[in-house]
Amino acid sequence: MHISEESGGPVRGIGMSSGEELLVRKIRDGTVIDHIEAGHALDVLRILGITGKKESTVSIAINIPSGRLGRKDIVKVEGRELEQREVDKIALIAPKATINLIQNFKVTRKEGVKLPPKIVGIVKCTNPSCVSNCKEPILHSFIVESAEPLRLRCYYCNRIAEKEDVLKQF
Repeated sequence: MHISEESGGPVRGIGMSSGEELLVRKIRDGTVIDHIEAGHALDVLRILGITGKKESTVSIAINIPSGRLGRKDIVKVEGRELEQREVDKIALIAPKATINLIQNFKVTRKEGVKLPPKIVGIVKCTNPSCVSNCKEPILHSFIVESAEPLRLRCYYCNRIAEKEDVLKQF
């Protein structure tokens, strides 16, 4: 049985046989990133710069059953609200993710991530000859051609970047 409370609350019985229970505790204040494509929770941590050395408590559930995705990952970060730039980065690798803001153990805001039509200053063009990789004072810019599968087209040289190219940069 899989029960998940939207408030970042317990996820019980994840991959457990009957009579066993695994409990991931609620967080008082912070952010729950749900519906991450299975296997990408560690990528989300890398995007957020979480190393586990100095930050507050972080809970991760990897490759758990999901009615919506088949399998999914979840990341809970106590004491941190995500910036829009971080949400945009997460949208690049987990376009079905939802961001839940938790305050006093309750969900106060829940939003699905959304890729903007243009990505500016987040990832670099993989073309070494692109003008954005020269010492020109311009930001790397991409037009989003597709969210799934991820396909970004460089605004300057038209080079296509895919999910693997983006993951290498985080």
